[in-house]
Amino acid sequence: MAIVTHYEPKLEVVSDAEHLAQKSVEFFIAEAQNAIKAKDVFYVAISGGHTPKRFFELLSDAPEAKSLPWDKIQLFWVDERYVPTDSQWSNYKLAADTFLPKVAIPDENVHRIPTEDSDFKLSAQLYEETIRDVFVLSKDQIPQFDLIVLGMGADGHTGSLFPDSFAPLDIEDLVCVVYFLDDKLNRITLTHPVLCAASHLVILVSGQEKAAILKKVMTSRPDDVSYPIHVLWPILNKVTWLIDKDAAKLL
Repeated sequence: MAIVTHYEPKLEVVSDAEHLAQKSVEFFIAEAQNAIKAKDVFYVAISGGHTPKRFFELLSDAPEAKSLPWDKIQLFWVDERYVPTDSQWSNYKLAADTFLPKVAIPDENVHRIPTEDSDFKLSAQLYEETIRDVFVLSKDQIPQFDLIVLGMGADGHTGSLFPDSFAPLDIEDLVCVVYFLDDKLNRITLTHPVLCAASHLVILVSGQEKAAILKKVMTSRPDDVSYPIHVLWPILNKVTWLIDKDAAKLL
């Protein structure tokens, strides 16, 4: 599906992965402060993976981050592998092992994606119900996150929206299951209408292994089937790309 956009990507290139993490923390703090000042709550969804790990570690150590009013922060996840919460592949576990125990966020403000049930669709439904309850949404409303933190895989996927996956891009649900027929783990993910409804999104891209896909994504005609990150092209005015020099070397 072709996408028409009149926006150009907003790229911020930093020297290395450490500075990328530091910049991510600054971005998170600023967005949280702005949202809480404006409406006394900050709705944020985070991702897993290798790139945000250092960001999470710094989030637990930076004085400005620790001093945030975490009781006013509602924390969600963009996606999750269908594994137990203590699995090394769990996005929730990554946060639980890094910043969650070190900040003063109430347990009731932490909204992980449930993976306990053998019924994947039921888990997706439960997560959608949690989102609707916390945001106080009617059935036909889409939540507006203040910030969504994303990464991008070497195949151009974001969240758990993969090239040629079984997640339909015209889906009306807020949450869906992504099934795989090979040895990859099944997943639950926010759908692209939820991503596109966010006030701001930041995409973290680090490492030379991402250089080739980043060039393809930035120079190819928008194609959200081949490169699911392209679902964001109509809203590029709300997206900030934080990229280290290794990932940006082919741009």
